[in-house]
Amino acid sequence: MALYSEQELEQAALEWFQELGYETQYGPELSPEGDYPERKDYSQVVLEERLREALSRINFHLPPEAIEEAVRKIIVPQSPHLLINNQAFHQMLTDGIDVQIKREDGSYKTEKVWPIDFKAPENNDWLVLNQFTVIENGVEKRPDLVVFVNGMPLVVIELKSASNEEADITKAYNQIQTYKKTIPSLFVYNAFSVISDGINARVGSLTADEDRFMMWRTIDGKELAPEGIPQLGVLLKGMLEKGRFLDLLRYFILFQTDGEKIYKILAAYHQYHATNKAIDRAIEATAEEGDRKIGVIWHTQGSGKSLSMVFYTGKVVHALDNPTVVVITDRNDLDDQLYSTFSRSKQLLRQTPKQARSRKELRDLLSVESGGIIFTTIQKFAPDEEEDRMPVLTDRRNVVVIADEAHRTQYGFEAKVSKGNDKAHVRFGYAKYLRDALPNASFIGFTGTPVELVDRNTPAVFGDYIDIYDMTQAVEDGATVKIYYESRVVKLNLPDEEKEKLDREYEEITEHQELEEREKLKAKWARIEALAGAEHRLEEIARDFVEHFEKRQQAIFGKAMVVAMSRRIAVDLYDQIVKLRPDWHSDDIEKGVIKVVMTGNSSDDEKLRKHHTTKAQRELLAKRMRDPEDELKIVIVRDMWLTGFDVPCMHTIYIDKPMQGHNLMQAIARVNRVFRDKPGGLVVDYIGIADSLKRALNHYSASDRKITGIDTQMAVDIMLEKYDLILDLLHGHDYRKFLNGSASERMQAIVETVDYVLGLGEEKKRQFLQWVTELSKAYALCATTPEAERISVEVGFFKSVKAGIVKMIPAPGKKRTASQLDAEIKQLISKSVLSEGVVDILDAMGIDKPNIAILSDEFLEEVRGLKHKNLAVELLNRLIRGKVKSMSRRNLVQSKKFSEMLDEAITRYRNKAIESTQVIFELIELAKEMNRAHQRGEAEGLSEEELAFYDALANNKSAKEILGDQVLKQIARDLTDAIKRNMTIDWNLRESVRARMRVMVKKLLRKYGYPPDQQQKAVETVMEQTELMCKNEADGLDEEEF
Repeated sequence: MALYSEQELEQAALEWFQELGYETQYGPELSPEGDYPERKDYSQVVLEERLREALSRINFHLPPEAIEEAVRKIIVPQSPHLLINNQAFHQMLTDGIDVQIKREDGSYKTEKVWPIDFKAPENNDWLVLNQFTVIENGVEKRPDLVVFVNGMPLVVIELKSASNEEADITKAYNQIQTYKKTIPSLFVYNAFSVISDGINARVGSLTADEDRFMMWRTIDGKELAPEGIPQLGVLLKGMLEKGRFLDLLRYFILFQTDGEKIYKILAAYHQYHATNKAIDRAIEATAEEGDRKIGVIWHTQGSGKSLSMVFYTGKVVHALDNPTVVVITDRNDLDDQLYSTFSRSKQLLRQTPKQARSRKELRDLLSVESGGIIFTTIQKFAPDEEEDRMPVLTDRRNVVVIADEAHRTQYGFEAKVSKGNDKAHVRFGYAKYLRDALPNASFIGFTGTPVELVDRNTPAVFGDYIDIYDMTQAVEDGATVKIYYESRVVKLNLPDEEKEKLDREYEEITEHQELEEREKLKAKWARIEALAGAEHRLEEIARDFVEHFEKRQQAIFGKAMVVAMSRRIAVDLYDQIVKLRPDWHSDDIEKGVIKVVMTGNSSDDEKLRKHHTTKAQRELLAKRMRDPEDELKIVIVRDMWLTGFDVPCMHTIYIDKPMQGHNLMQAIARVNRVFRDKPGGLVVDYIGIADSLKRALNHYSASDRKITGIDTQMAVDIMLEKYDLILDLLHGHDYRKFLNGSASERMQAIVETVDYVLGLGEEKKRQFLQWVTELSKAYALCATTPEAERISVEVGFFKSVKAGIVKMIPAPGKKRTASQLDAEIKQLISKSVLSEGVVDILDAMGIDKPNIAILSDEFLEEVRGLKHKNLAVELLNRLIRGKVKSMSRRNLVQSKKFSEMLDEAITRYRNKAIESTQVIFELIELAKEMNRAHQRGEAEGLSEEELAFYDALANNKSAKEILGDQVLKQIARDLTDAIKRNMTIDWNLRESVRARMRVMVKKLLRKYGYPPDQQQKAVETVMEQTELMCKNEADGLDEEEF
C-alpha cells in the first residue's frame, strides 16, 4: 500500500468526498479575509448564510422570523459546558427546533424547524473545507478537514503522514483532544471525529478514549473491505455517503449518563448494519402476509449487544409506526441491567421504558393501542397453577418482542409432565406460552453465543440469523481481546464417573428456575455443596487465588471475578481469603478490596446476611468495580453479573462452579473487553471446565476456537521464544550484576546494556525493542506460570533497557535522588512489568538534563568523558537533532546546513567509516558551532527573524560580494518589517496573498540592486522561511500541549 504524505492524504480525502457528491472548497478562500468570504470572523464556526438558506428551503412553509429564531438557537449555545451543548444541539438535529409563530389573532403556536431534511438528502447543503482556521480566546487552530451539512460543522477530520514514523494515528487523536480544549465552539456541533495516518483510520465520538476510536470496515455492509483498500476511503464512503450519514445522525448516536459524566456513543459498523438488516426483516415479518419471525442477531459477547438492542428499538419505533416493544430476559438481574441501559438512552428512544413487575402490570401496559417499551421476564408468561394455558394478554399485531439471549432452553416448545401426589400437570416451554399470550406479535432474538450451542427451537420461535459478528471479527476490529485458559483444578476427591454424574445433577438444578423444582432438588444440591465447599478445599483455593491474583497484578493492571457454586461457598471463600489478607476486608460498602455480590433470602443465617445487598448497593458496587482507580479489585459471585455486566479493566475470571454451553461462554466473556494495553483475558479453572469449554467451542468457527480458551502454555511458548531471541541478540554481553548486584550495580547494568544495544546498529536496536514488547505482552498473560516466574526479573530488566532507549531524554521534571532511584530499582525487581518509567539514563550517568536551546560547553565535556561511547553518540544525535528542529522554526538556511552535517556524520558512524570516539568529537564540534550560530544575531545587531532573512539572502555568494554585509542586513530589516505588516491569518494558505507578498519581496530586492539572476531563488527562500515560521510556531504549541 502506498504511503501518503499529509497533503496527499488530504487531497485523496477531498477526491473521495467529491465522488460522494460533496462540494469541496479551500477553507482560506471562505475565511473573513478570503476571496469568497462566508464568515464574519475566525471565531465563527457555523456558515450562517448557508444555514439560513437551507432552513428556508427545508421549512419553506414557515415565515422568515421562525427561521431566524431557529438560526439563533443553533448558533448561540445555552450552557458553558461543551457536552451539554453538544447533546442539546444533537436533539435539535434529530427532533427539530421548537419555534413560536404568531397567529393573525395575536396568539402563538409552536412549530418545528428542521435543520436537516432527513427524507431527501439532496435537499441539504453538503460541503467539505480543508484547512479551516478557527481562533478562540486568542488561540489559532486549523483542523485538516471539516464536513458541513447546511453550514453546520458536523465532522472534524485530522490527518497525519504515513511516511513520517513520528506522526502516527495517536498524534491525530491527541490533536483532536487539543482542538476540543482550545476551540471547543467547533465541537458544539460535532457528530463524530475521524483520525487517520494514511494506513489506519478510526472514528470516535466526542467522549471516546483512544481505544474507543473504531475501525469502519465495510462500505455497504454486505462484505468487509479487502485489506488493500485504504482504510480512510472505506470509512468515508461507508459512513459519509449522504443517506448513511443522515441515518447515523438520526438513529445511531446516543447520550448516556452515569449520574456524574455524560457519554456520547456512536454505533460501530456491525451494530449499524445489523440494525438496518433487522429493520428490513421486521417490515417483511410484520406485514399482513409476514411470518412474524424477524430473526436472530448473533453478536459475540463484549461487542455491544445491549446497545444494538437500543439502536434497533429506536429505529423500529419509526419504521413500524410506533409499535409496542416488549423486551424479555430470563432473570431479574438481567432485566434490571438491560432496563438500566435503555433508561439511560431515553433521548434516542424518545420515550421512557417501563418495567412490568407482575403479569397484571404487564397486561395493563399492553392495553394501550400502540407505543411503549416494556421490560419483563420470561417467567411472567407461565400460566397459573389452576390454568391449563396462558391467557391472551393482547392480540394486537403492532407488538415486537425482543428476546435477550434467545438461545436459552426457556424459549422451547416441548411439553413436560410434572407429577404430583394425586395429579399430573403438563408444562410447555415458554415459547408456546409467549405465543399464546401474544398471538400476533413479531419476534426478534439477540444472542452472544451461537444458537446451535444448546437450542434447536430458536429458529422456530425467532427465525434465521439476520447478522453474525463473531469472536474472530471482534478481536480483529479491536472490539474485544483474546481469552486464555489456565487449569488450576482443586480436586473434589471423587472418582471421574461420580464427577460426571455430579455435573449432570448440577446442570439439572441450575437449568430449572421454578421454586417447586428447586425444592425437589435440594437433597442433590446439599451433596454437591458439601463436597465443593469443604473447608480444606476452600483453604487451598484461597491460598492459590491470593498468590495467583497478586502475581497477576504485578504483570497487568486490572480486576478479577470469582465464580462460586453457591452463596454459602462464596461467603466461606471470602472468609478464607480475608483471613489471609485482612486489610482487603471492610464492612463499609464504599470501601474494601473484595466483596461478595449476591441477593438475600429471608431464611439466611447471620453469616450470609452480612453480605446481603440491596439493589442500590449492588449498583454502587458495580460503579466501584467499573472504576479502574477504585480499590475494589475482586468480586465473588454465584450467578449475578455473569451476563450483561461490563468491566473493561477485568482481566481474570476464576471459575469454581460447573458450567457449560452458553452459560460458560457468557461468563468467560466478562474478561474479553478492551482496556488500555490489556493483551487478553484469562480464565482460571478451579473445578474442571476444560471439556465443557471444548464442547461449547465446537459450535463456533475454527478461527473463533483459535482465539478463545487458548491454553496459557501458548503464551509461555511465545514468551520463551522472544526471551531466547533477546538472549541471542545480547550474546557476549554480561548483565549478571543486574540479577544479583546492589541497586547501584543494577542501574549500571541497565546503562551498559542500553549502550550495548545502541552499538548493534539500527536494525538490531529495532528488533530488540519489538521483541521486548512482544515478550512483555506474553509475560502478562502467563505471569503466574513457573516459566514466567523463572525469568520475571529479566523481563523487568529488558523492559527497563527498552525504556532507557526510547526515553533517553526524559520529560522536564524533578530530578530524583539516589535513594529514590534505589527504591525504584528494588520495586523493579519485585514488580517486573511495572518498570516502564523507572529508568532515567541521564540520571543514571550523573548528568543533568541539558537545555536543548543551549548545549553548554560543560555539558558537552561531560558527554565527551562518558565511558559508554554508543550511548554518548545516541545522546548527542538526539539532542542535536532536537536543536536542529528548534532552529528550523527560526532559520531555514542554517538548520538545513546543520541537518546535513549531522546526517553525514551519523551515516559515516553507522557505516563503520569512523569510530565512536571520532564521531563524538565531530558532534561536539557541531553542537558548539550551533551555539555560536545561535549567538550570532546579537553580534550582527539583528533580531532572530532578521538574521533568518539575512541568511536566506546571504546564502548566495555573489550577492554577498556585490552588495556587501551592511546592505544585506538592511534588506533583512526592511523585509522583516514589511512581511510582519503584510501577514494576516491564513496568508500562507491563500494564493492571492502569497502572490502579493512575492511581488513585495521582489520590489525590495530590486530596490537594493540584488543580483537579478539570483532574485527568483532568493524570493522562494524568503517565502519558505516566512511560511516555516508560521507553521512551526503553531506546531510548536501543539507539541507543548502533548
